[in-house]
Amino acid sequence: MKHFFLSCLSTLILISLLASFRFQTLPFNPKPPTPKNIIYILADDHRYDFMGFTGKVAGLNTPNLDRLANEGAHVRNAFVSTALCSPSRASILTGQYAHTHKVVDNFAPLTPGLKFFPQYLQKAGYKTAFLGKWHMGNTDDAPQPGFDYWLSFKGQGVYYNPTFNINGKQVSYSDSSYTTDLLTDYAIKWLNSLEKAKPFCLYLSHKAVHAEFQPAKRHRGMYRNMPINYPQSMYLTATDSSKIWGPKPSQSPETRQLKVNMADMPNWVKNQRYSWHGVDYMYHGQIGFNDFYHRYCETLMGVDDSVGRILKWLEDNKLSETTLVVYMGDNGFSFGEHGLIDKRHMYEESMRVPLLVRCPAVVKPGTKVEQVIQNVDIAPTLMAYAGLAKPSQMQGNSFLPILKGETIPWRDRAFYEYYWEADFPQTPTMFGVRTSRYKYIFNYGVWDANELYDLQNDPQEVNNLIRSSEHQEIAHDMRNQVFDWLESTNGLQIPLHPVRQKRFDHRYKGTY
Repeated sequence: MKHFFLSCLSTLILISLLASFRFQTLPFNPKPPTPKNIIYILADDHRYDFMGFTGKVAGLNTPNLDRLANEGAHVRNAFVSTALCSPSRASILTGQYAHTHKVVDNFAPLTPGLKFFPQYLQKAGYKTAFLGKWHMGNTDDAPQPGFDYWLSFKGQGVYYNPTFNINGKQVSYSDSSYTTDLLTDYAIKWLNSLEKAKPFCLYLSHKAVHAEFQPAKRHRGMYRNMPINYPQSMYLTATDSSKIWGPKPSQSPETRQLKVNMADMPNWVKNQRYSWHGVDYMYHGQIGFNDFYHRYCETLMGVDDSVGRILKWLEDNKLSETTLVVYMGDNGFSFGEHGLIDKRHMYEESMRVPLLVRCPAVVKPGTKVEQVIQNVDIAPTLMAYAGLAKPSQMQGNSFLPILKGETIPWRDRAFYEYYWEADFPQTPTMFGVRTSRYKYIFNYGVWDANELYDLQNDPQEVNNLIRSSEHQEIAHDMRNQVFDWLESTNGLQIPLHPVRQKRFDHRYKGTY
């Protein structure tokens, strides 16, 4: 009996010890995994080199964009496949080229059945929000699929006193309310409404820095004395340099040594300099070049402030480590190169964009990405970070492994397309391809020169080699690459739609 009692007692002690050990080692309330949040910030018409850390624009300070680059990755070779607002934005949302999604200009309607990447995030449990400029297709400011929260405005919008469509309700502002600041206010308000344990995707789409530029009151005049680095190619086709609203051409040794092929500069480029998008008659004389340049930089400061406020919110809410923050421009912008302003064309300042990515859990500080990344790659990359596979209809690819420092097979060239617009008939349809060394541009439907540039020896793209005997094999091969790309992606049929609007040009004498 004694042995039986001792045996039972030993058993009870053992059970007690095991139970005690279990409760000490297993947490009662296990911590849920940290959500992989996404914040995508899109600026309008922000060219790739107008950031303080590039050192390309004397006197320009963008501390928050600089911080993104320093604490994350700077994608140095980021390009859009179409340098125009609506087509580029559609490519970002769909992961498709313009000839596939068919939003080929700023008036083309949305193709029925298009799927935007936030729709996939929604199904995966993400809370999603869109705030800002939509400007795509025939949808105006109406809420779009894929977003739990919606705030937008009609068309290009305005810089001051906007009217927003907030989840279907019109809300107007007065008292000099500034759109960039308001969008950021609403973005932070939405972020504050979220349950922090669940993932979210914020798509913040600024109107800035689209022309005609209007900075916030606090930034007006801050760059009035900024020196301007006038591009050498600004003066190449000037018949009367007194018409240029800036200093006359420099006679520095660099200018005299610039090798230029004026004979094969396309006529549409030469003719456009005295037009709405040319330096000799920019916006039909509404503003001078120097003021134009300075106001652009001042307007950009509101966007930089916005980035800073978003980063501060992430820090304050302890979500900075695993939130993927992506900053990008929807296309670039010309400031006098080839005598042009605006975008649309395939020259570097137009098709190249800023692209910065910060996420300490994934991207090492100070990362420099040299691979060619395009706007069609954004949707697959954001989805990959969320743990989602790329849908079959997306034509871009995820560069998330590249951000992590991994080596993967990747493209070494960027393809480009732009479709003629009735509003700006001086710029033709064009297709092209850019490698690390050469750029080929096929100007479609006009009796004009096609273009081939050696970017290594001619970074300003002024010495057209299209008739150079030693470059014929390169030109022929690149032309084949362009049309092979179009054929392989079902892009040989140019998407057309009814012409609904025509802006009067100084040479246009027809009627609607």
